[in-house]
Amino acid sequence: MNFLLDIGNTRCKAALFQQDTLLHEGVLELTDPLAILRFLDGRQPSAMMISSVIKSLPAFIEDYGKEHNSLPFTELTPTPLQNKYKSMSTLGSDRLAAGVGAWKRYPGQAIVVIDAGTCIKYNYVSENGEYLGGGISPGIDMRFKALHAYTGRLPEEKAEEGFYTLIGTTTRDSLLSGVMNGVVQEVEGMINLYMAQYKSPTIVLTGGGAHFFEKRLKNRIFAHPNIVLEGLNEILEYNVRKK
Repeated sequence: MNFLLDIGNTRCKAALFQQDTLLHEGVLELTDPLAILRFLDGRQPSAMMISSVIKSLPAFIEDYGKEHNSLPFTELTPTPLQNKYKSMSTLGSDRLAAGVGAWKRYPGQAIVVIDAGTCIKYNYVSENGEYLGGGISPGIDMRFKALHAYTGRLPEEKAEEGFYTLIGTTTRDSLLSGVMNGVVQEVEGMINLYMAQYKSPTIVLTGGGAHFFEKRLKNRIFAHPNIVLEGLNEILEYNVRKK
């Protein structure tokens, strides 16, 4: 049984896999020292991997990882993909893991993985299994926060699930229209650019904001909310097999 931790900018996702089957997944509170024990609930994983985009791990996670010989996922960790990113030391581990997870599901295909979270990350994997990179832009919540932080009078709003209005007739609705319609047009436009340049790659959508885009994008996409965890599991399995 594999135990995986994916520590992002705003939350920590945990998962248990038995080979390729996801048995259990959830979100851990990084301030709760008993979070891992509660999540495992007596289960004893045989292998563990930690992926993190933050610089320092909470002490309870670091201690548990050391006690259980956890494999850290870094730019030096072997993966099933050829990593062609030029600055590998600055590549977010979640981006590469998303590419691996998508390649596992769609082998031999060119793939664009769009991970909609704190940031919106575009990751391109070639049909030859090469991770080439992609793009990063602000996520939805970050856009609302920036409009509030860098202006004198604009309030901080949040995305509204059922909002589709184009012309906002109040400041609130104008903010929602600009951010929500704008971010959809960005993602749609980026998909079209990849489609035109790379012979219609498979488009995979994941991340906490995937449900928002899934309802609004016109392009044909495949939504897989756990693609990063699936990628981490495949990377862990890959390294276990290499031993």
